[in-house]
Amino acid sequence: MTRAEAADISADDSALRTPDRLCRRASRLLSQLTLRSDRLITEGLARTDARKWHYAVLASLEECGPGSQAELSRRSGIYRSDMVGVLNELAGRQLVERAADPGDRRRNIITISARGRRHLHFLDKVLDELDDELLAPLSPSERDQFVPLLARLLDHHTRTS
Repeated sequence: MTRAEAADISADDSALRTPDRLCRRASRLLSQLTLRSDRLITEGLARTDARKWHYAVLASLEECGPGSQAELSRRSGIYRSDMVGVLNELAGRQLVERAADPGDRRRNIITISARGRRHLHFLDKVLDELDDELLAPLSPSERDQFVPLLARLLDHHTRTS
């Protein structure tokens, strides 16, 4: 940046201001928040040597029970082609167990291990802290409203797409 450019910026604060039109667009605000949220969660989980896909698979297994790779892909939103890598990581850490499906030996049934349950509960605590950081400007009652509203929007757009 040249001195003339720096002088222009310091002389005109409007060059740094986000236009009001952009600040009023829900789609833009959600997009900007998503970028920051994703970075916060990714970096926070990385400090514990975990990834958000690990959490998604473990949560799916604990809440919905064992499943095939295809079922886990549908439940968690992880592409089937990526699921094998995620399951390899989790199995390598002994967080999940693979067993041949008795009804179809060509596929595996994935089950969360006891170690995986403990790790999931640890990740719940990590994500609670990260959510607190993300939602820090909101009061508890605002959070109680905000999260269901987000879920309702997502549910609507998931059903219609």
